[in-house]
Amino acid sequence: MTTNTRRTFNQIFYPKKSKATLSYALMYLRLTVNGERSEFTINREIELKDWNDQSRRMNGKTPKAKEFNSYLDAVEFRIYEIYKELVANGEQITGDIIKAKFHGVDIDKPRMLLEIFEEHNKQFGELVGKDFSKGSLKRFKVVVKALEEFLQWKFQITDISIKKLNFEFINDFEFYLKSVRNCSHNTVMGYVKKLKKIVRQCVAKDWLDKDPFMAYKVTLRETHRTVLNEEELKIMSEKTLIGRMDQIRDIFLFSCYTGLAYSDVEKLTAAEISTGIDGEKWIMTTRTKTDTATRVPLLPPSLAILAKYEGRPDLLYSGRLLPVVSNQRMNGYLKELADQCGIQKLLTFHCARHTFATTVTLTNGVPIETVGKMLGHKSLRTTQQYAKILDRKVSDDMLKLRSKFQLPSNSEKAKES
Repeated sequence: MTTNTRRTFNQIFYPKKSKATLSYALMYLRLTVNGERSEFTINREIELKDWNDQSRRMNGKTPKAKEFNSYLDAVEFRIYEIYKELVANGEQITGDIIKAKFHGVDIDKPRMLLEIFEEHNKQFGELVGKDFSKGSLKRFKVVVKALEEFLQWKFQITDISIKKLNFEFINDFEFYLKSVRNCSHNTVMGYVKKLKKIVRQCVAKDWLDKDPFMAYKVTLRETHRTVLNEEELKIMSEKTLIGRMDQIRDIFLFSCYTGLAYSDVEKLTAAEISTGIDGEKWIMTTRTKTDTATRVPLLPPSLAILAKYEGRPDLLYSGRLLPVVSNQRMNGYLKELADQCGIQKLLTFHCARHTFATTVTLTNGVPIETVGKMLGHKSLRTTQQYAKILDRKVSDDMLKLRSKFQLPSNSEKAKES
């Protein structure tokens, strides 16, 4: 069917062959509106030998052929009705709009931010274990939760049209995360970067005319990483502790000597301990956060800790190697551990990973590339942050020497003479 009044419109049925079968094909309808094509399946299958390319219908007059052709007639009629309605109402006409109306999709319904985010997370989740890690999916879900709370706090709504996103919205979200949620600057930037990814996808799909992030700059600040020095490690190792605090100390020190993050220590099983190329015991696992392979030779202190808990009934039952409490409880106990050891530092479990990177490895001459591999870093730039910590320590240590070797000033020389 074709109209020749400033617009052109055409619809053609055709079978689309599948790689899976050579004899059958799915029926498609191709719409051409003002020279632009759009196509979709009408959910009917046909044997290729029964299709007539001239009439664009099924051959024969069998009941099956009559029913099939009647369905094509009905689809063709409904499509043309939709086209005439759009013309009569003076509305925009595209193949995608006609297709949406045919399928009963409300094209006037605004696209909502959280709906789009949830759909992204659903697809993302289907690729966990293939392209992405569980940890990455979890972080996207955390951002959705934060946006839900922000929308309720700021606007008292449960979702928002992406058309309403602008620079002010992003700034307000940043303010909410820092003030109400008390997130650090770099944590906030992590949330914002994930929102930016979703928004950029909306722009790429032509759902947004303008990118709200065009004038917004994601910035990261250099953070102070708390690490234990060699003396503090020795103090903690030799401190007499009993019960729960003894276990907490062991788990923390195990991470100090392996560089494993909390989630990786918590899930560690015997299957992840193997004999390395040197004949010694290695941890060979995959990082929960980034899904990257990690291989770490076990040092004597970490081997001793594993041996200490070997054979415990509760661990045999769970399959885990160490009695790890929740991360929140662990960090609470670490503050108490630091007090008992006389260490004037605010300890969190992640300090152990930093300690492995600096005090245990880099300070002892392990090449930075090797340290990065053991930490499971995807980029050497990440590992280089630890080298900066060592540079600061060198600078602080040299300050003491500067005062010792300070040359006398001219006034001091004059007094002496």
